[in-house]
Amino acid sequence: MFGRLRHMLIKELIQVFRDKRTRFLIIGPPIIQMIIFGYAANLDIHHIPTAILDYDNTRVSRDLTARFGASSYFDVKKRLARGKEVTEAMDRGEVDLVLRINSGFARDVGKGSTAHLQVIVDSSNSNTALVGLGYVNQVTASFARDYELARLRRSMPFSVGRMPSIVLERRPWYNPDLSSRWFFVPGVIGNLMMVIVVNLTAFAVVREREIGTLEQIMVTPIRRAEFIMGKTVPFFLIGILDATLVTVFGTLWFKVPLTGSILVLALGTALFLLCMLGVGLFISTVSGTQQQAMATSFFFIMPAIIFSGFASPIGSMPVVLQWLTYLNPSRYYQVVLRNVFLKGTGLDVLWPEMAAMAALGALLLAVSVLRFQKSLD
Repeated sequence: MFGRLRHMLIKELIQVFRDKRTRFLIIGPPIIQMIIFGYAANLDIHHIPTAILDYDNTRVSRDLTARFGASSYFDVKKRLARGKEVTEAMDRGEVDLVLRINSGFARDVGKGSTAHLQVIVDSSNSNTALVGLGYVNQVTASFARDYELARLRRSMPFSVGRMPSIVLERRPWYNPDLSSRWFFVPGVIGNLMMVIVVNLTAFAVVREREIGTLEQIMVTPIRRAEFIMGKTVPFFLIGILDATLVTVFGTLWFKVPLTGSILVLALGTALFLLCMLGVGLFISTVSGTQQQAMATSFFFIMPAIIFSGFASPIGSMPVVLQWLTYLNPSRYYQVVLRNVFLKGTGLDVLWPEMAAMAALGALLLAVSVLRFQKSLD
């Protein structure tokens, strides 16, 4: 048995690495996609294109607009003179945010009464709009506080020192710079592993069936279990190789710290790859051609990424969809990746995710193997 299995494994590895295109697909795309996603998947927003419409045009209003120009969050592109220019700038996509200062702004501020500002924001991208409004609140709150302190120093200099104040001391754990790249890069590793292993496993079996070599192999003395192992074990090893490659690249290139145990990360990766091997094998049983395998794998991969919590929190999904995410191995692997990378947690915390991936992997492989054996009849 082991002799036939060894020859099957050697045959699969030779077939994979003999093809120049396949060799490139194993090494090139993971690195390229890691670079692309590492830089592109970023929720940090800076240099929001901004326009200023200042009807007040006083020293106070110019002081406020200067703060927006000095902030790294805003990039003041235009200074408008008329209200209709707001619509034109927004429609053309020249700016995403317009700060409108009405006449009498300085007068209201000087009297200590409420001074109104209008913020017009392009909400076609809701995330940018919400973050931009938050930045506007920070700038205006800082301006109002500084202006009030300056007024009190002029009128009542002795009372300023007795005014109560609250200083917020921020202590962000696990991600001191609040970099979204530290959040996304571990998640990208899980997505790449899923895409690579599912596609390689599904396409390899379908390709054998499509070119007619599957029937030739099945008339040999090799058993079906040996054939299935020979088809899956090489791609498991390739998955381990790619996981190691993108993990090392992500930590060295993007400076994402790997604070946890490599053994815990390796265990989680192995369990996740078993789940993906089961999915790829199942896709091969329902696909007659490589085009069908590609379409079917796309049908699985996209929902799996969405339901994994990679980009959007699972808690914000409808309750029914939250329950469906428990059937998604990527949900558990994303938790393992981010906890091992950033928090350094171990099996004492991550054992429920490991157990869930082990159970799903066993179920997926069992169903896929039974389905695959039936398709060989």
